[in-house]
Amino acid sequence: MTRRALLVTLAVAACGGSQSKTSRSGSSDTLTEYQRDSMLSTSRIPGAAGVGAAMRAADATSRGIRAADSVSP
Repeated sequence: MTRRALLVTLAVAACGGSQSKTSRSGSSDTLTEYQRDSMLSTSRIPGAAGVGAAMRAADATSRGIRAADSVSP
């Protein structure tokens, strides 16, 4: 496994969590998780590029699934 693939895998795994958003933060947020991750992916924090790569991969997969669902039999 290449280093980049490992970073993407770790970034995707880190995005999930068993706690709800309200129990983690204690207050209501105005940004969605996707918006927060998008902002993080453009930051200069180490590993932020991996978050962006994972988001692009997830978006591409979602587009493929939607395209496959819209094909008529």
